[in-house]
Amino acid sequence: MTNQSEFLWYIPNDVKAGHRGDVTAPDHNSLDTLTTQAKAMEEHGWKGALIGTGWGRPDTFTLATALVARTTTFEPLIAARPGYWKPANFASAATTLDQLSGGRVRVNVVSGPDALAAYGDTEGDQAQRYARTKEFMRLVRRLWTEEDVTFDGDHFQVSGSTVVPRPAQIGDRLHPKLYFGGASEAAEQVAATEADVQLFWGEPLEGLRERIERLKTLSARLDRDLPPLEFGLRITTLVRDTTEQAWADAEAKVAKMAEGSAGSWQDHRHGIAVGQKRLLDLTGRGDVLDDNLYTAPGKFGGGGAGTTWLVGSAEDVARSLRKYEALGISHFVLSDTPYLTEIKRQGSKLLPLMI
Repeated sequence: MTNQSEFLWYIPNDVKAGHRGDVTAPDHNSLDTLTTQAKAMEEHGWKGALIGTGWGRPDTFTLATALVARTTTFEPLIAARPGYWKPANFASAATTLDQLSGGRVRVNVVSGPDALAAYGDTEGDQAQRYARTKEFMRLVRRLWTEEDVTFDGDHFQVSGSTVVPRPAQIGDRLHPKLYFGGASEAAEQVAATEADVQLFWGEPLEGLRERIERLKTLSARLDRDLPPLEFGLRITTLVRDTTEQAWADAEAKVAKMAEGSAGSWQDHRHGIAVGQKRLLDLTGRGDVLDDNLYTAPGKFGGGGAGTTWLVGSAEDVARSLRKYEALGISHFVLSDTPYLTEIKRQGSKLLPLMI
């Protein structure tokens, strides 16, 4: 067990109430409510939070900036989508917030489906989409680490570009980490050469072991010129005082999902990406895989990180997280609802077992 693993939470950032069954706050997306959550993360051991994104939700970067201004250690993991942002515009915005916050910015580069036409973007096939993402990540990093950058790519161009201010340098951290997800072959090629952290959803251990080994092999074959790729897990964790209570509550939640009375669970309505399909396919292998990976939510609308859950006592879930850690995963993004209740419960019960 190392002390290097980091634990983040999740902020849905959704104007619609009832996200994943969280109906506790009528003003669920007000700045005061979200600030209360972010401050609770600071008080209960979380490094920060992934902020949900997609057209039809509030702008992720604006929300991250507001929460940074109202907190002291909270680190937002901010989604950036090539096409929604141009690389130079994003590099400047992110480094400004990073400098103002003393190095608290993290970035999640998103390439999955979205309502592109709604903000004037278009994409070609999968190969074109990931070629554009690769250029975006390479250029943003160059703008953060070099001056007078000239870049003439197939998708993006800049000439004599210097981003001011520079990112906050803290120890060996030269710029915000670039997180990335995606399970297709095209996505893995981008991750292997451009990402700092590859994020996985909650698959069984054996599946992630294979993916990690494949990405390491790809990194070597593609002559990665960055520090070694790191790995992260984004998953729902349902924690209760006892194993029995956790499973009773998990099964009750799924029963409500089956009735259609559990709020909005599906964040990925625009199409089924390869990674999402991998999770949905798990239901054919059984409702519970490994020790306590619950796949049943995927049958009733659970999407993204809500498709599979780790269920159990704090000790049960910590044991499972340690097994992922043993595979080489060192970044964890956890969540459950009600969000504020679970920030506190899992921060006080689960996180101490992971130190």
